[in-house]
Amino acid sequence: MILLVMDIQKGITDERLYEFERFQKNTLTILEAARKNKLEVIYVQHDDGPGSGFSIGDEDFAIAEYIAPKGDEKRFVKKEGSCFSNPEFADYLESLGDKHLMIIGLMTNFCVDATVRAADERDFFIVLPEGANSTFDNDYMDAETTYKYYNEMIWPGTYADCVSLEDALAMIEAAKR
Repeated sequence: MILLVMDIQKGITDERLYEFERFQKNTLTILEAARKNKLEVIYVQHDDGPGSGFSIGDEDFAIAEYIAPKGDEKRFVKKEGSCFSNPEFADYLESLGDKHLMIIGLMTNFCVDATVRAADERDFFIVLPEGANSTFDNDYMDAETTYKYYNEMIWPGTYADCVSLEDALAMIEAAKR
């Protein structure tokens, strides 16, 4: 199993997120378990382009400190929603030969959804732990409704397994190298 840490960047990791404290706690718990069990951990950051305030070199672009990469954990940058839009990421992931992907990160209704769908098209088995993706309110739904829409209706049974934190930790333990 591979842990993908998506877009948990300083500019969007704050109290505007649905269940912000739970999100931080769950993502850190999952990351620590993955490291303890020697799973591959891959980080991806979203770059909105120069002058956007959310690009390489900008403070908001940096990965949130509480979940920052360590050692030789891989990092990739993407300029579109799906992580697979970066060919280097896609090639690296394929080179690992592991089709089990646990995804944590931001934003539920944008980059996480795009990556889940792209991973599904590539025949990955996708796991989304409860409370480990989040989003903001938008013009059509509040953040809670958006989170539940994807995690309880769109992804389960079609694109991914949406599991409890406890089940995710058990999966990590069973997958240790």
